[in-house]
Amino acid sequence: MSTAPNKQSALKKITRGLTVGTVITGSTFFHGPPVLALGLTKLLKKSKMIDETNIQIANNWIDVNNKLINKVLPHLKWDITIEDGLDLNMQGRYLMTCNHQSWVDTTVNQYFGLTRMPLTRFFTKWELIFIPFVGQAFKILGFPMMKRHTKEQVAKNPELKDRDMMEARKACEQLLSQPFTLLNYLEGTRFTQEKHDQQKSPYKHLLKPKAGGLALALNILGDKIDALVDMTIVYPNGVPGYSDFWLGDVSKIAVNLRKIEIPDWVLGGNYEDDAVYRERFQQWVHEIWTEKDQLIEQMKSQYLTTNL
Repeated sequence: MSTAPNKQSALKKITRGLTVGTVITGSTFFHGPPVLALGLTKLLKKSKMIDETNIQIANNWIDVNNKLINKVLPHLKWDITIEDGLDLNMQGRYLMTCNHQSWVDTTVNQYFGLTRMPLTRFFTKWELIFIPFVGQAFKILGFPMMKRHTKEQVAKNPELKDRDMMEARKACEQLLSQPFTLLNYLEGTRFTQEKHDQQKSPYKHLLKPKAGGLALALNILGDKIDALVDMTIVYPNGVPGYSDFWLGDVSKIAVNLRKIEIPDWVLGGNYEDDAVYRERFQQWVHEIWTEKDQLIEQMKSQYLTTNL
């Protein structure tokens, strides 16, 4: 990726890297154990107070990262646009879609959302549960954790598919007791040109969307949410790696948020068993993705024109 306009000395990068690594590691060991301890008490007795306390700890965890960004990356410019018609608040209930290019995307989402929206959960891989503190915190905080099975595995044991659906449904239903933001990266993986070419994606800047997770979330939560939000992230200087971001090689990040209207027919359909509904739902998602692709093109063109 392109580096920030002012080249940094190697010493400055090393110092920044050590600072970031120390703070993030320390914050993880400081915030992780209390989340786990409180989570274990829920095995004995469910408590709304415990849930609220864990969410506050998680928000403090994120706040440390955000303050670190402001401190060690003072040159980083944010261009955040919230389109008319989208009203965000900390007591809302939101489903969110987003394009996915880098591990930095989640950091961007947390930076934006901390003071504007409830704690963001997202569909994630079950394998992450084995990451010390972080993976277990995902589970305790109600992140829907999905086990990925191949078509061959499902063919041999069809119950695997139903089991995953039940787990995802349970995780979504548990969110209803509190304000929430549930993020779904519809592409299912990070965008690369190689993946784009392999898919023969009809979009210029996006991979093909996987509509099943969104369909499930809307089926369970659709009539109880305040908005379906689409977040678009653009890195004008090129898509950064996670270390690129923290070492200061990103000068600008652009974020656009818009409200997606949910047609009445979307709610209450059966995506898994109704082929007609499934095709119609996929076409609706395709239209959302086409608009998003055009928006990304406009945003990229804007920054290219202004040389940002």
